[in-house]
Order: sequence, then C-alpha cells, then structure tokens
Amino acid sequence: MTRDELDHALLAAHDAEDTTALIRLYAMAGDLCEGTGDLDAACFYLTHAFVFALEAGAPEAKVLNARLVAHGRAYPLQF
Repeated sequence: MTRDELDHALLAAHDAEDTTALIRLYAMAGDLCEGTGDLDAACFYLTHAFVFALEAGAPEAKVLNARLVAHGRAYPLQF
C-alpha cells in the first residue's frame, strides 16, 4: 500500500468509525515510517493505533504498548 493509499484508507476508516481498521492502518503507517527511519512519525502513528486499541479492548494494545516502550515513548502496562 502506498502512502497516499494509506492516508485515504485512514480517512475512510475515520469516516466509517471502523476501529478495527484504524488500529490496523495506524500500525501500518507506523511500520512504514519506522522502515524509512522516521521514528518520531512512527511513534506518532503507533500511539494512535495504541489508543484505538485500548479504547476497543483489542489484543493489539499489548504489542503496540511494547513497541512504544521499546522506543522510550511509553511505560509498560499490564494486560
């Protein structure tokens, strides 16, 4: 998925209030930015994915928290 496609998909997921898609797409955006070495942008997107996962009680929250902890951007939480 290109960056433009990802941006459009994120907007569509917000419009549809599709929390599952938002978690997946924000994590994908984080992966994309991490792959290009832009850690600040990666953590921005991963934080969004994490917040949506927490709100939804989604199992992805644990992995997203661990990724943010590894980058020094969050405290480890118990799930």
